[in-house]
Amino acid sequence: MQQRVSLVTLGVRDKQRARAFYESLGWRGVGGTGDEPVFFQAGEMIVALWDRAALATDSCVSDGGGWGGVTLAHCVGSRDEVDTITDAARQAGAQVGREPADTFWGGYSSIFVDPDGHPWEIAYNPGWRLTPEGAVFLADA
Repeated sequence: MQQRVSLVTLGVRDKQRARAFYESLGWRGVGGTGDEPVFFQAGEMIVALWDRAALATDSCVSDGGGWGGVTLAHCVGSRDEVDTITDAARQAGAQVGREPADTFWGGYSSIFVDPDGHPWEIAYNPGWRLTPEGAVFLADA
């Protein structure tokens, strides 16, 4: 198995509301008619939105309704981008859990939670390399 992630699917309660939230952040969704997931090209991977119950069934898990122990991250090239994206998420209806601030690891980040409870960290890490296409690489990679 290659060391990479190709797709992250978020289970949502209202797919159209979730799609509208992400599209208000500037993302462009495709698909999503009927029971199908909505797909977003996200750099070199894909993020999907799908009905939470359908995702649980398809993933062979029982949905306890709580946070699943996963926080997504969106890496950016500057502190200003962290501020701009955090403000856009707030305007789109996200709850900002942590305002943009310096971090213990030497970067700058914030946390927002989307309408379905999925936390996103918006992070500037000066020690990582970010390509113009959005791919992120560890300093030693």
